[in-house]
Amino acid sequence: MTVGYLGSITMDCADPPALAQFWCDILGGEITESNEKFVSIKTPGTALTMIRVPDHRAPSWPDGAVPTQIHLDLVVDDLDAAVEEAVRLGARIAAEQFAPDKCRVLLDPAGHPFCVCRRPTGRHGGGNRTRHIAMQAPDQDEVL
Repeated sequence: MTVGYLGSITMDCADPPALAQFWCDILGGEITESNEKFVSIKTPGTALTMIRVPDHRAPSWPDGAVPTQIHLDLVVDDLDAAVEEAVRLGARIAAEQFAPDKCRVLLDPAGHPFCVCRRPTGRHGGGNRTRHIAMQAPDQDEVL
């Protein structure tokens, strides 16, 4: 059973608006959601989101002293069923959950975090498969 579809690729950073503008310029995208802590852009191929992380340190690739900071967000219709299926397939539920009614943080078998998020409703919902709900970071006041 398919768990969900790829909603966006999320990048941790110190300055979401600046990073989003860079990727808009590179990919020909447009900003669809924005505040000082979170920015989402739609590109011709996918959606990217940038999320402010407290005390962000840039990855030190390739030596790995500071790991790469990017994760996938899967959009689903039934959050509980999707989490159950992902766990059946080998995922683990992360110890910290920031917005469990909207998104759940899971870890893949190698320990990489990814989010399983309820499909957005209202003005940002519908059948568009590039919409995104972000995992709430520890310093965020609300989830978009």
